[in-house]
Amino acid sequence: MYQRVGQSAYKADLSATINLARYLNNPEKSFKSVHVAGTNGKGSTSHLLASIYQEAGYKTGLYTSPHLKDFRERIKINGKMIPEQTVCEFVEKHKPYLERNQLSFFEMTIGLAFDYFRSEKVDIVIIETGMGGRLDSTNIVTPEISIITNIGLDHTQFLGNTLSQIAAEKAGIIKKEVPVIIGETLPETKPVFERKALEQNAPIAFAEKDDTPNYPSDLKGVYQQKNIRTVLTSIRVLQQNGWNISEENIQNGLLKSIENTGLMGRWQILNENPKVVCDTAHNEVGLRIVMNQLKKETYKQLHIVLGVVNDKNLASILPFFPKEAVYYFCKPDVPRGLDASLLTVRALEFGLKGEEYISVQKAYKSALAAASYDDFIYIGGSTFVVAEVV
Repeated sequence: MYQRVGQSAYKADLSATINLARYLNNPEKSFKSVHVAGTNGKGSTSHLLASIYQEAGYKTGLYTSPHLKDFRERIKINGKMIPEQTVCEFVEKHKPYLERNQLSFFEMTIGLAFDYFRSEKVDIVIIETGMGGRLDSTNIVTPEISIITNIGLDHTQFLGNTLSQIAAEKAGIIKKEVPVIIGETLPETKPVFERKALEQNAPIAFAEKDDTPNYPSDLKGVYQQKNIRTVLTSIRVLQQNGWNISEENIQNGLLKSIENTGLMGRWQILNENPKVVCDTAHNEVGLRIVMNQLKKETYKQLHIVLGVVNDKNLASILPFFPKEAVYYFCKPDVPRGLDASLLTVRALEFGLKGEEYISVQKAYKSALAAASYDDFIYIGGSTFVVAEVV
């Protein structure tokens, strides 16, 4: 699993996925889809879109990653996770092929998901890429529209060291004559998208030009407004292409995205007094946005429970964290987790002071014990840290 182990589990090749799809009689050709890529916001965007489709009465599949608590979170229909029995039967039936071809965790999961969506005869599937786009295992679909939320420096060891290189990888999901919606652009990324869209004769729309008034949503955090704008631009294109989605469906879908899809870990409020919030933001772009959101909060003392993975470039993320907070450093319980003592030492170089703890739970309980009624506790740094507290 790339998610748990890291670089050694990464495959930069689509041939195994293409062969698996062929072996399964190409389930990806049996359903309509929306394909979502981007550095940040693709998970929220995917869940918001799925919620709107559900409100419009469509049987809606949703494929996302990573999961927080249960592997089955990755594969849902109308907000309900794939049954355990279905997962077991798929593995049992296809185990010889999966082992013989040494498929990765992500490739197997794609096969399972697409096979399940076909068997359940869904109307639409919202598909979030795992990483990148061009060589991502999800990139065997020909969707109704493609969406790229934004570009930031993340997974540079796989996708490139510049914004334009990363944009080119994400732009790999742009298909011939399939409309593409871009959530946010930068001077380095916009020409990349325009060039790829021109090559593919794909109509391109930029959501940042959309001056639609803010729509309320149950996904909290000012930063969600950018994702909502991307979703609204996408819905307008989908409506033009014959999807029957009303204004009421849009409003209700945005307001009920957590209820409809079960999304967790996006500025999720776990407690009120003291206020406890967790967020899965873990790269430079995401953490900058979330730390700006944190500045809007009112509190007496700020406590931060922080853990990261060992391949994270700490110099790119630690400067965004506030120096005035009390820190509770911890190691997420996965092989990739960075030792809390190492994180404590590195954090001190950036003026971040606190104690180290042997686990996320110990760190969280210590923060709760230390916090007063009007304090604020933030939990994050890694998806795995959030997974251990939600």
